[in-house]
Amino acid sequence: MKLTDKERQLFRELAIKTAERIQPRATEIDETGEIPKDLVDTLARQGLLSILLPEAYGGNGGDLTSFCLMVEEIAKVSGSASLLILAQGVGSMPVLLAGNESQKSRFLTPIAEKNSLAAIALNEPDCGLEASSLKTRAEKQGSSYLLNGHKSFVTQGGVAELYSVFAMTLPDQGHRGLSAFVVEAGAQGLRFGKDQDKIGLKGIVTADVIFDHVKVPEENRLGREGEGWPIATKTLNRSRPAIGAHAVGIAQGALDFAIHYAKERMQFGKPITSLQAIQFMIADMATQIEAARALVYQTAARIDDEQEEPERLSAMAKFYATDTAMKVTTDAVQILGGYGYMKDYPVERMMRDAKVTQIYEGANQIQRLFVSRQLLHG
Repeated sequence: MKLTDKERQLFRELAIKTAERIQPRATEIDETGEIPKDLVDTLARQGLLSILLPEAYGGNGGDLTSFCLMVEEIAKVSGSASLLILAQGVGSMPVLLAGNESQKSRFLTPIAEKNSLAAIALNEPDCGLEASSLKTRAEKQGSSYLLNGHKSFVTQGGVAELYSVFAMTLPDQGHRGLSAFVVEAGAQGLRFGKDQDKIGLKGIVTADVIFDHVKVPEENRLGREGEGWPIATKTLNRSRPAIGAHAVGIAQGALDFAIHYAKERMQFGKPITSLQAIQFMIADMATQIEAARALVYQTAARIDDEQEEPERLSAMAKFYATDTAMKVTTDAVQILGGYGYMKDYPVERMMRDAKVTQIYEGANQIQRLFVSRQLLHG
């Protein structure tokens, strides 16, 4: 569903107001390694956990652009809180894209009405996102499938109630043998690894998901057998600009704080904003953020306009915005000098949060490889 600019602005204003409640507790989230329940409830109550869901299933009926706007605004104050929104949207995306009416009603309605959390399980320990090498298997047995395998780095692994899982049903056919399933929490044989101790985005659970003879009914398969990779590709084409928005928000938050600090920090009897070196750094940071933001929202707009799948643009938005976030947050630490390295100031947290955006959903080197292949070989 495509929205008007006015409707999107309403989503953005809602996110800004919600961010004001999160900002004072961003350090708490980082230090405790969890988002307090009352803040999660606030996000849910405001509809930020069901932005992309159609109104027919109790959601807010947002489009990808409005989703990116909300992810960006929350990321300005807390990368972890923003990732909760992002993971929720990506986790439900395969159902939105490929589910039939019965599946959408069954799986999406609880997300909107009960604030159930969703997660996507695609990545594996030994092969990342390389479809033809995925080892998780789904063997057909009567009217069910038996899932066996191991998914790694699953955001919300162990706390989500719904998992969009990709497994091989025809392993001898490479990526054409991949199928998509919905696995519900509580399924027998579904196990989880420990919550990984990360350097950044510490408020979000990241854990392995293990399938040990997990029985999944046939009606939980999304699309036909062998359609898993197109579903995964369409999901990633939409998740990558959203990750770009996440990165842009982190970068903007770091720049805003660096400017505030530079105006007050005195050196040689003047604020350090009087120094040309600082002025040039701030100008470069702002320009890089604006360029990244433009690429992110251009990609989102093409998807909302239902143009041809923007695979190359999506990859560009992801790697450019996340590289920008890493550079801008590092420069923000530099502007603060020694204080930038201290936990008393938020820019060191923002730098730590920015780093993983260059890695997850396909490392930036993989994104560049994909773009170059598209350009050189069509």
